[in-house]
Amino acid sequence: MNQALLDKIETEQYRKETGTFGVGDSVRVHTKVVEGDKERIQIFSGVVIGRRGHGLNCTFTVRRISYGEGVERIFPLHSPRIDKVEVERKGSVRRAKLTYLRQRIGKGATLVKEKEGRAPAKTHAAAPVPEAAPVADDAAPK
Repeated sequence: MNQALLDKIETEQYRKETGTFGVGDSVRVHTKVVEGDKERIQIFSGVVIGRRGHGLNCTFTVRRISYGEGVERIFPLHSPRIDKVEVERKGSVRRAKLTYLRQRIGKGATLVKEKEGRAPAKTHAAAPVPEAAPVADDAAPK
């Protein structure tokens, strides 16, 4: 098939807002679950431990600890089953994949250092300069 035709078909399937999240961020993924004829939203929250792919094939992996057991779920980024992705907090990491979290136990398994936002620089107003007291003409030395 022609690549231009494939690209045109793919662009129709793209999600409008993909969300601005990265590896190490704590996210809440709202997924649509169909039970019989009813549809509801189910939330899966955890730490993003990896992103891969590009285009429609882009996926991200979210890991959380549930009842002492590690649970990972891989979500397609452009899936119509994903309602939205909320970022709970930004994480500061130095790796593209956080697979080392799989070996950690307890709180260390979910602990990713929080990204420190730069506070706006405080502008120090110039210290008020004391004005010289006016000198009376008769008090001036002659």
